[in-house]
Amino acid sequence: MENGSKRRIEVEIKVLDKAGEVISELNKAKHADQVVSALHSLAVRLFPLDPSLFSGAVGERCREQVLSVEAPSAEERCEWWKAFYRGAAFRTFARVLLTDVASNWLACFPFSARKHVYDVFFVNGLVTEVVQVLVPCLQQSGSGDVDVNAVQSNTERLLVLSLLENKGVLQMAREFGGPFQSEENLKSTVSRVAQIVASIPDKAKLRAPTSLSSHLFFKEVIIQLLSLAEEGNLEMLDEGTFCNTDMNWTLLFVGETFSRICRRGSVDVLLSEIIPRILRHVRSLSSSTMESLGSDVLESSPGSQFWLNLIQAIKDSYAVERMSEQLLYQLATEQVGDVEAYWILWLLFHRVFKCQISVRSMFTDKFLVWKVFPVCCLRWILQFSVLECTPDPNSLAKRHNTRTFLDTVQHLVAVWSKREFVQSAPVEQQIYVTAGVGLSLEQMSKEELDETKDVMQSILQGVSCRLQSPNHIVRKMASSVALVFSKVIDPKNPLYLDDSLTEETIDWEFGLSTPKTGAALGTSCSLEEGIKKSEISTTSVLEDGLNNKASGKSKSRKLSEPKVVDPDEIIDPVMLNYDSVSDEDDNDDVSVNSDVSSDSSLQPYDLSDDDADLKRKFSQLVDVVAALRKSDDADGVEKALEVSEKLVRASPDELKFVASDLVRTLVQVRCSDLAIEGVEDSAEDKRQRTLVALLVTCPVESLETLNKLLYSPNVDVSQRLMILDVMTEGAQELADSKIIKAKHQTRALISTTSETQAWFLPSDIGPPGAGAWKEISEINSLLNWTNRYERELPPNRGQIRRGKTRQWSLRSTNARKSQIEWSHNKFPVYAAAFMLPAMQGFDKRRQGVDLLNRDFIVLGKLIYMLGVCMKCAAMHPEASALAGPLLDMLSSREICFHKEAYVRRSTLFAASCVLLSLHPSYVATSLVEGNTAISNGLEWVRTWALHVTESDTDRECYSMAMTCLQLHAEMALQASRALESAQSTSQSSSPTAASDIKECKRIPVPKPSKATSKKSSTSLVPFRSKTV
Repeated sequence: MENGSKRRIEVEIKVLDKAGEVISELNKAKHADQVVSALHSLAVRLFPLDPSLFSGAVGERCREQVLSVEAPSAEERCEWWKAFYRGAAFRTFARVLLTDVASNWLACFPFSARKHVYDVFFVNGLVTEVVQVLVPCLQQSGSGDVDVNAVQSNTERLLVLSLLENKGVLQMAREFGGPFQSEENLKSTVSRVAQIVASIPDKAKLRAPTSLSSHLFFKEVIIQLLSLAEEGNLEMLDEGTFCNTDMNWTLLFVGETFSRICRRGSVDVLLSEIIPRILRHVRSLSSSTMESLGSDVLESSPGSQFWLNLIQAIKDSYAVERMSEQLLYQLATEQVGDVEAYWILWLLFHRVFKCQISVRSMFTDKFLVWKVFPVCCLRWILQFSVLECTPDPNSLAKRHNTRTFLDTVQHLVAVWSKREFVQSAPVEQQIYVTAGVGLSLEQMSKEELDETKDVMQSILQGVSCRLQSPNHIVRKMASSVALVFSKVIDPKNPLYLDDSLTEETIDWEFGLSTPKTGAALGTSCSLEEGIKKSEISTTSVLEDGLNNKASGKSKSRKLSEPKVVDPDEIIDPVMLNYDSVSDEDDNDDVSVNSDVSSDSSLQPYDLSDDDADLKRKFSQLVDVVAALRKSDDADGVEKALEVSEKLVRASPDELKFVASDLVRTLVQVRCSDLAIEGVEDSAEDKRQRTLVALLVTCPVESLETLNKLLYSPNVDVSQRLMILDVMTEGAQELADSKIIKAKHQTRALISTTSETQAWFLPSDIGPPGAGAWKEISEINSLLNWTNRYERELPPNRGQIRRGKTRQWSLRSTNARKSQIEWSHNKFPVYAAAFMLPAMQGFDKRRQGVDLLNRDFIVLGKLIYMLGVCMKCAAMHPEASALAGPLLDMLSSREICFHKEAYVRRSTLFAASCVLLSLHPSYVATSLVEGNTAISNGLEWVRTWALHVTESDTDRECYSMAMTCLQLHAEMALQASRALESAQSTSQSSSPTAASDIKECKRIPVPKPSKATSKKSSTSLVPFRSKTV
């Protein structure tokens, strides 16, 4: 022992003396051949060199010196090599090689000499020491005569040679498996070397070789380390070292390196190399086993030892979590089967899952509740960490730990049932947790359910709060869980709360497995779509768009279609009970001869509808009101609803006297109870269209009644939602209404003498073959103020029957051809009547009315209706007057920070409508006149939208808030331009006024923030003024 230590010390002294001698010769060298000869004198004692390989590239004198050097024995060379690299000699000598020689002499070296007497010190050396010397030189600072660029380029070249081309990383892993002096020093060395290796891509220059880029470098490092998993490289991995207490140092280096790679964001590169290898290993074992694959087969396989201990060697919990997440995602992308995915998870994690609490918590809590994976990954997590058995149906393995399964189900259900989770969690996370609850309940029996505590109560609570949600997907979650839970209690009597559910396997992804691409909300129309996505129908059909509503019959007119009023049209109320007759007579061919006999004439007539003419015809609105109040007469109510809209659109004289009673009766009638099963939506649609017609034709009386009923305790939530829908559609129809005005036709007031025909006679222009005009005398009237003329027209081509008689008079019967339609926004006059009564008392809790808490759906609809009203009154003075009160309502904490995302979306939509409705000149005028209400309101919109983008968890709220910020920025820009224009105009007239305008020019413009600096998919909507 003492002799060995003494011998080692003697060799170290000789090595140091020789290294010092060579360094002195390098400092005295005047030619590159002298440097080559000096380096060879030391290299020949460390490496087995053949001088003939490079002696021909040096001079005659130096060649003789190189060939005359006597090589030591292999044993002596090994002693010198160990003393050189594990002592102080290498670090000192390498510093001279990397700085002085590289900057002064290396460029003059022949290629063969550089390879055999210079590169050999780094390529064939102890890699753990070499890498610790090379990497710091990548950041060499300039000093003295050292060429920094040459030093750095040479260092990068040596790193590529030693670590990549010569597989130096794999050599380092093997070196750590050899004997070391102290385990404490070894542990710190492993961590330090792994850190140095992982930092190489960060320290390399921009123009470094591409193999040193992070992606390619880490990929090569991973490939080298994963080659240890091959059976041919497992000689140094003794099975006795694979235990929980004594970790193999080679695997520890692998784990430390993988941890650093994960920390640097290349976990995808790591898993892209791990998954094919481990999947190949699992499939090979599965194919070689006659029966189903089991844990004993995996543990006994030599090729499994690396994978069984890999995760155990990674001490960084963050790296383990990132690897686990990326593993699940890539397995789902590769569409790996459930059995293969289970055994991959088992190979990597089952040992650390048993002995480390952090890993168990990661799988059973974080991955089940707080992360969002594809549903297939959720099944794998449940199978591995909760059920702890393979999903293979042929396997005899059963669930290992029933207590763990029940505790996990209880924890999942407790989180899923909380109202705060439904209100604040994103829809994707709610879908994920719902799928976890459903898949767990599918594995539960009635006996296990009886052993749990509060699971039934929690499920009932979660189903109840989700059925109240305005989001259809959230309600479908409740229906799916209720169905699975009912099968646990009584498999023979499942509970179906949704008609779309069947007895087949439930889609726990709810149709959202693949994200739909599309433009984000960028305009007011897209904002409306964001609100419409989460709206629910009250008792009517769901709306697909703002102005697109399904009607009860295919021939019925849409509400969004404007009503064109002809002032000269004469309407018979009795005829409103019948459908309009089409002009198909013009296209008829030969009439059928009634005298021709056929077999069909001998068939009996169907007399089932003979009493149709005996039914009552409604021609007065009073009769309609009376019929609607008779709840026991379903046929009468249906007939009254059939003709009510047409009667209202006819605008009879009695309308304004009956409008209030008719509105109240229509709101209170129960169409779903009186209509035939299956056509309830048609009756509801007719009622709603009639109410919209009342709002359009008689706004004052109708609005007075609707506003009273909105907060009345005698109506339920569905009726309140219908009232708000009616007010929304009525406002849109009033804003889009059209009127008919006659075209101004220019013609000569005095006839010329060249005209051969009297001015009051019709023109002779017509088709060839037309007859002459004949005056027709009026028989019904004694006093005839007009002359009527008619003539015979020839039949059309291919027409056999005679042409019809057409008449001409001073006023053409086809008056619509000589008229033109004009758009006329009638809504601004009634904007205050629509909005102000609905805004009063929204925060008061009355009997049956609680908008801020229980009836949040009504509150969201109310805010949405107010936003639509503001948009309908855009660019009108009424919009400027109503913007302040609406912003004051929206800025209340109960609304803008409401727990439900549905209310926050409606608020963002209304705020955006305010920005679109205000004219920039009005904002500028308000600032000049000192009106702080508008400026404070607009500043609140900006700050609140910024808060939403930074902290709101709902994705749609974030998108709508970004659009709101863009609209606010556009408004501020236009208002600033208006102020500049006003300032330039007033400078010539009054300098004092110009200074006042300059002081008021401060307009709140969105400041740059984290949220606004992100690239948003929403488009900037330019501000456009609306011409009326």
